[in-house]
Amino acid sequence: MKAAVYYENGGPEVLRYEDFPDPSLHPKGVIIKVEAIAIEGGDTLNRFRGPLMTNPHVVGYQAAGEIVAVGAEVSHLKVGQKVATVNNWGSHAELRSVPARNCWIIPDGFDVKKAAAIPVTFGTADDCLFEASRLKAGETVLVQAGASGVGVAAIQLAKRAGATVLATASSDERLERLKPLGLDHGINYAREDVVKEVMRLTDKKGVDVVVDSVGGPTLQGSINALAYRGRVAMVGAAGREPMVVDVGTMMGGNRQLRGVFLGAEIMTDRVHDNVQRLIDEAARGELEVVIDKVFPLSDAAGAHAYIESRAAVGRVVLVP
Repeated sequence: MKAAVYYENGGPEVLRYEDFPDPSLHPKGVIIKVEAIAIEGGDTLNRFRGPLMTNPHVVGYQAAGEIVAVGAEVSHLKVGQKVATVNNWGSHAELRSVPARNCWIIPDGFDVKKAAAIPVTFGTADDCLFEASRLKAGETVLVQAGASGVGVAAIQLAKRAGATVLATASSDERLERLKPLGLDHGINYAREDVVKEVMRLTDKKGVDVVVDSVGGPTLQGSINALAYRGRVAMVGAAGREPMVVDVGTMMGGNRQLRGVFLGAEIMTDRVHDNVQRLIDEAARGELEVVIDKVFPLSDAAGAHAYIESRAAVGRVVLVP
């Protein structure tokens, strides 16, 4: 098969489009013929500094396609079904082997590219808002990096739950593209002080919940933007900078900071069922999966570079 591989960490330019051995079938897994690869922020971060579990290494969490082989111990999936999948690596390829537990059935007629982008992004956003932060109707939410995959999902899910939604992005143009998804107030972090703008928009009360997928120095701003008893759900480190916070700023307001990592619970019944629900809702048109741009797998380097330019709104997808 063909795959996008790299031999050392670095920028997008380390990616090469080469022949790579076909994956082997595990008795408890399946092999899919990949039709769409949704590039995650974690994919670019792993390429930049993550461990090479193989060498050359095929990076990537999410991909969707058609099952072409089923392990001997798998009874609930069959050849020919379309599924969205998640695994620790291996998405940037024409074939991938994944545990059957990490597969979600794609409803007939639903766009495979959109399905590929749901498990990690929407699953993470849902956990940040409802499992970690216990969001309630009438509360106010700040979504840091609102134009990211998790951000696009969090805006929709928060608005649907009855929240007032604020979000940050690097340009007015990107913020405008988020308004149809449920954004009430956009904050251009390249021009405005985010905390001051949050306080202005909330009449100095702050927000009840922050979804922060940026980390680094942004995380302290997320804490400072909280209302009394506010909660920050911290997921990822898109900024690639150390996360150093003053925990004293949390005490006076009885604030909470909680880390969220969907991967730690991806194989639980709770998360598996939740992701399937989100896929089904998107297939019914109840949620919008935003695909910003589609690249061929042979240009994975270009796709990674485009993501890191911070021009995208939603997900960037590769197609073999």
